Amino acid sequence: MRRSSRAQNDADETVLPISISKSGDALATGGGDALSGYRGPEAQASMGSGAVRVERSGDAIASAAHSVAISGHVSQVMVSAPPPRRPLHWPIRLGSVPVLASAFQDRSALRDRIDRARDSHATVVLAQVLSGGGGVGKSQLAAAYAHQALADGIDLVVWVDASDIEQVIARYAHAAHAVEAAADRLLGKSAESDAGLFLQWLATTRRPWLIILDDLTDPEAMQAWWPPSSAFGCGRVVATTRRHDAMLSGGGRAVVDIDTYSAEEAEAYLQERLSSAHAAHLLDAQATVLAEALGFLPLALSHAAAYMVNEDVPCAEYLRRFNDSAARLGDLMPRDADTEGYGRQVAAALLLSLDVAQASEPVGLAVPVIRLAAVLDPAGHPRSLWASDAVIRYLSTQRTTPPDGVPSAVGPAQAQAALRLLHRYGLLTDHAQAGSRAVRLHALTARAVRECTPDAAVPEVVKTAAGALTELCDTVRWEDHETTAALLTNIDSLDGCAGDLLWQVDGHYVLRWAGRSMALDTAVPYWQRLVGTSERQLGRAHPLTLVARRDLAWVCFRGHQDKEAFAVLQEDFPYEGNRLVLGGPRPAAAGPEAVSAVALLEDTITVRQRLLGWAHPATLTCQTNLALLQWSQGNRSVAIDVLERSLAGYRAAFGPHHPYTISVNNRLRSWREQHKWRWWRRTRGPSALVGSAETGDDVTR
Repeated sequence: MRRSSRAQNDADETVLPISISKSGDALATGGGDALSGYRGPEAQASMGSGAVRVERSGDAIASAAHSVAISGHVSQVMVSAPPPRRPLHWPIRLGSVPVLASAFQDRSALRDRIDRARDSHATVVLAQVLSGGGGVGKSQLAAAYAHQALADGIDLVVWVDASDIEQVIARYAHAAHAVEAAADRLLGKSAESDAGLFLQWLATTRRPWLIILDDLTDPEAMQAWWPPSSAFGCGRVVATTRRHDAMLSGGGRAVVDIDTYSAEEAEAYLQERLSSAHAAHLLDAQATVLAEALGFLPLALSHAAAYMVNEDVPCAEYLRRFNDSAARLGDLMPRDADTEGYGRQVAAALLLSLDVAQASEPVGLAVPVIRLAAVLDPAGHPRSLWASDAVIRYLSTQRTTPPDGVPSAVGPAQAQAALRLLHRYGLLTDHAQAGSRAVRLHALTARAVRECTPDAAVPEVVKTAAGALTELCDTVRWEDHETTAALLTNIDSLDGCAGDLLWQVDGHYVLRWAGRSMALDTAVPYWQRLVGTSERQLGRAHPLTLVARRDLAWVCFRGHQDKEAFAVLQEDFPYEGNRLVLGGPRPAAAGPEAVSAVALLEDTITVRQRLLGWAHPATLTCQTNLALLQWSQGNRSVAIDVLERSLAGYRAAFGPHHPYTISVNNRLRSWREQHKWRWWRRTRGPSALVGSAETGDDVTR
């Protein structure tokens, strides 16, 4: 038989895969020497699918029946067979499934909502995308599903860190080998090939499986790697993400927004967590207030509980430290306080996402937008704030230069695009259906942003927020109580974040607007605090301080606290030269209370006309109050004159058909009629009564 040319070299080795037939013939498949003769079935089985290695071949002759002849001398024959397959042991668990946190809240209502979302879809497998901000407990909910699946005997549970697409592919490739998704000759070519084989196996296997994709950060890159629908209806996918991209809800997937704990869940968590640590004595009456201050955020509550246990600090003391503006977030929520191992530091996660958003379109706007949102109410503010002139000026000056060096003009459309960008990255929420609370930023995220904002940038942020709120305050309609309430809480939040800085950037107007828009029971203590701050910031004799004191006196009058109101006015007598008084007739026969009230209203009207304009709603309200007061004191002509000026303002501000304009006009017409009949009775004397009785005129109307 023909020898291989490589076999001529004694040092050469040739691998000869062979096939042996029962007839005794040998078939060479590798182009080298072949065995001849007969091999029985047992010999075939022993060789399996291995290879025969022939070394130092030489001439040889076979003479016996059924013998094996080879073309040459063989010094060594080695047959290598593949190792036997180990049987798979089900169930299989891959990946590091987080342990459930201490005092884990099952959140049954939320899980019912997730399950209903699955049942309402016709597709066999549903990937529930648990979408929410950082620290709301998405990973813990997913971990609860994983532990439940293992308890139910699901054959395959795979936990995948989906923050990087390469990690997803690597985990899939590992799973392909673990479940023997294909023959050995197909596996091992590449990670992508193995991952693809695993996805095919998921689609065709009859074994029940659960894939959990935790912390999905790039929905677009994930599109090709979503687990497929199971042909036999035995697969399920749960994904967690902070993103809100529209593509998440494609492909038969349902997006379930995950919010923070409810008040009841937060309180139950604190109670169970502290009790399990034998620290139930740290619970006090401020537990509910503390949970609210932490925004009911599971991660924050976990940090706070660990801090309280380690430092033996009750809820009230922790709340005091948390509210202390000098306390740093990192001190109250240190890394070593994350005892459960399931959460990231709020500030660290924020900065990672914010860096990416800042470099995305619209480039350079993410940072200034989130800094501005961070000083507003976490419960939300109107979208219209981002179309204000103050915000557009701020974004135009604070926008960083894009890579091409050509910044585009910033307008309301770009500001809205920046909001949507931050919404997609889960840094804030922007839902138009929320009305006056459309844009929300979690309290802890807001605090982390403020702590990361350079001190030099803070005054411009505060000034812009005050200017934007001023624009909204000037346009909100009186009957829009929802927007008014939202503006009040946003002003309060800005005041709490900015403190004295708000007075240095001329932001005190919004503080006065807030006081004038409050209910009477809260207005008096508010004005007392505002007056004290104004005296400290601007001085006792400053005109704006005197305006604030007049507003305090007025709300005292409205609350029937006449003695306190007169005390405020009497203290202002030495500063009478600073008062801006509108001259006019004083009711000669009126007592000191009436004179002071009229003077108070007239002075307030003058100041509001100068600062706000003659047709501003606040000015018109004050004019109407003055007219009512003059009418009640018998000064009918003066009251009608004031109401006429007020009516002109209402027509200019609201139009002739607005309910406010119509109401004032009807009252003015009624007053004129009453005043005319009174004049007629006074000038005609008793005979007028006779004449009116004879003609049927009603003089009492």
